[in-house]
Amino acid sequence: MLLTERNESFNSPDYLYELKLDGIRTIIYVDKGNVEIRNKRNMRLNQTYPELADICGQIKQKCILDGEIIAVKDGKPDFYAIQKRSMMTNKTKIEFASKMYPVSFSAFDILYIGSEQITGKPLVERKQILSENIVENEKIIVSRYIFEKGIELYNAAASQDLEGIVAKKKDSKYYFGKRSKDWIKIKNLKDDDYVICGYVVKPGNKVSLILGAYNEGTLVRQGHVTMGVTREDFNKVLSVNRLNKPLFDDPSGNEATWIEPVLVCTVQYMMKSEHGQMRQSVFKGIRNDKDPEQCVVKETEYIGLLLQILKLNQNPGG
Repeated sequence: MLLTERNESFNSPDYLYELKLDGIRTIIYVDKGNVEIRNKRNMRLNQTYPELADICGQIKQKCILDGEIIAVKDGKPDFYAIQKRSMMTNKTKIEFASKMYPVSFSAFDILYIGSEQITGKPLVERKQILSENIVENEKIIVSRYIFEKGIELYNAAASQDLEGIVAKKKDSKYYFGKRSKDWIKIKNLKDDDYVICGYVVKPGNKVSLILGAYNEGTLVRQGHVTMGVTREDFNKVLSVNRLNKPLFDDPSGNEATWIEPVLVCTVQYMMKSEHGQMRQSVFKGIRNDKDPEQCVVKETEYIGLLLQILKLNQNPGG
């Protein structure tokens, strides 16, 4: 079951809402004490996440589950941590990471129970069956949800820099590999302003802007954003005086052209890593109404994942 997307959250008595956890979408098969873990491309992941091998002990009977493998850091899923784990191939490093930074599986749907396919049952019924057949621990949890209050849950997610929410029709069926308007993801997108400190010209006439912001009066690196082929904005960048040395350390090295930090641009993105790296960044344009010194590094406060849901709904998980 694949998601459609919309930009704004909404309230509806026909929908239930849950957090969109920032992890690896996974199907898990449980049968006779064995666990088979596969991603959306049907690649086997058992060797990548060996710490999940014994979750069958928490599941009451043979079943197929849909959910996300997540790595939690500072009380919330960390996309960059789970991405790093997903790319590991060295067995020793994987074993070490599985003990030091173990992942968890968050189940949000159940497709088979025993020998019965239940994808034709309404979602709320499948959710109930899911909750009845999983004993939660630190390795496997059941995704919490609320009814009707999509706007409130989205605002709570956005306030904690979470990825967003998913709205699902309460009576929706499950369709393997198909995109359905019954399941809608609503991403938490942000706009921030940055100082343009330089650029790197890439193949295809694409330009990667080097971004900075001020931290207590010092200009520090804030990552890159691809400018595309917007010639008007790039002409403004080209008109700025060049510098003979970098403004700060940057992976671009000798490929970068550095300029005086006098231009400000707006960038839209999903979230930032702990090192300030933006995910899914999009260049929105140059601002002429803001001074570079007004672009400052922002601090982010984190809290636990389920706190806001529990406040919104006195009966989480149905």
